[in-house]
Amino acid sequence: MPGMKLGLNFVTGFERSLSSWKSAEDPAVGEYSMKFDPTGFPQVMEFKGSVKYFRIGPWNGHYFAVYPTQEDQYTYHFALDKTQVYYEFEILDRSIFHLYKLQPSGNSIGTTWKKYETRTEVAVATIDGYNVCGSYAFCGSNAICMVDAILETCECLKGYVPKFPQQWNMSNWSDGCVRKSSLDCNNTDSFLRYTDIKVPDTSSSWYNQTMNLEECKQVCLKNCSCIAYANLDIRNGGSGCLLWFDNLIDMVRFSTAGQDIYIRVPLSELGNDHGNLKKKKVGIAVGVIIFGLITCISLVIIKKSGVARIIQRNRQRQKVTDLPTFDFSVLVKATDNFSSSNKIGEGGFGSVYNGTLTNGQELAVKRRSKKSKQGLEEFKNEVALIAKLQHRNLVKLLGCCIQGEEKILVYEYMPNKSLDYFVFDEVRKKMLDWIKRFNIIDGIARGLLYLHQDSRLRIIHRDLKNSNILLDANLNPKISDFGLARTFLGDQLEANTNRVVGT
Repeated sequence: MPGMKLGLNFVTGFERSLSSWKSAEDPAVGEYSMKFDPTGFPQVMEFKGSVKYFRIGPWNGHYFAVYPTQEDQYTYHFALDKTQVYYEFEILDRSIFHLYKLQPSGNSIGTTWKKYETRTEVAVATIDGYNVCGSYAFCGSNAICMVDAILETCECLKGYVPKFPQQWNMSNWSDGCVRKSSLDCNNTDSFLRYTDIKVPDTSSSWYNQTMNLEECKQVCLKNCSCIAYANLDIRNGGSGCLLWFDNLIDMVRFSTAGQDIYIRVPLSELGNDHGNLKKKKVGIAVGVIIFGLITCISLVIIKKSGVARIIQRNRQRQKVTDLPTFDFSVLVKATDNFSSSNKIGEGGFGSVYNGTLTNGQELAVKRRSKKSKQGLEEFKNEVALIAKLQHRNLVKLLGCCIQGEEKILVYEYMPNKSLDYFVFDEVRKKMLDWIKRFNIIDGIARGLLYLHQDSRLRIIHRDLKNSNILLDANLNPKISDFGLARTFLGDQLEANTNRVVGT
């Protein structure tokens, strides 16, 4: 109802959500619920039990992805900071009243009463209210569901083809699409703009509230794993940055709603329209190379050894980092100069600190100790592995810092620390009832299944233990600490090790 909040407190874990009745006659809690999914950039999701059923989407400044608002009758408020996320609305016209309800069938219904009229207006928002595109991930990954098509249909994104073409032709789209050719990741990639889009599932996204769209593009372009970007807020020309990695899931194209999103494609996939652009880029590249050669020769003559060291250091940094980098001064400020009061953990690699950026985003900052026995190789390993992994049960690596002797990893912040914080404490372990424990077990298993079978790399963690299972605000588990992990080839089932490591 107006004035009521839908949201989540990250500190206490208290959640405000909608749930359906068990049936039209039974007011017990039913199987459908609607709530914020706080992973990545928060979005509103409808669940059937624990399964994603319908994704309303993230707030874009004006409305949630699938529900354009009526600005003349209502006022809306969306809040997101390090402590909470919530949404509420108020009615400006006091002569009307509105009620929104989740039904036992999973459909939602909005009812409006007008004070000076005898009739009521009822709007039923069924899951297939805009055809089958309402079902979560109806088209699978890397495809768009066309909501206004005469016949329900899915289209692969540019540069992608159906994973199983024979099934695709039979109107079975759930397997989605796969990339036709790999990205070059050497600045010959470009971005194709899609308009009026319900942006993909943001549970594996990264966001920044202060960047502009061009800065967002550059961050995405520098990260080989980044495949799409968009504005976080579409008001006043757009602001903020939202990045996606790996597969794009649950995209829908509207005719009067949605927003712009820019999807990464190899320049070769853009066709003849970009031929001149390609030639221009080649010309620029040749000019840059010639200028660079002249500059380098001059620098070598002036200060040969100094330039060599700089080049070597930059090459090493480029090799290690395939994701956004943080300036050391930013992390110093975020952690209050790595204050002991912000220290939240310590391991063989070094200490972990809680940090807060100027925009309010909380971080977990893992700083390598100078006395660490793990060293650079484990650092490189962890960066290389996690930068390529995206799963809701793996801790998300937001970036890193390589500056002088400093080797720092920056992760999403997990407010409930690690599993050992609960299970080995006589008081706190009582907070984990069987339902919560089962959810944690299930999440760890899903994360391991992804590592062992479903990810692009086959990875054996080798150091799985309670302290390496982090818990988010809802006590959902995330596997962390990949410094000792081992990568297998795609068809490799076993391997030898020269030393015993991990747990």
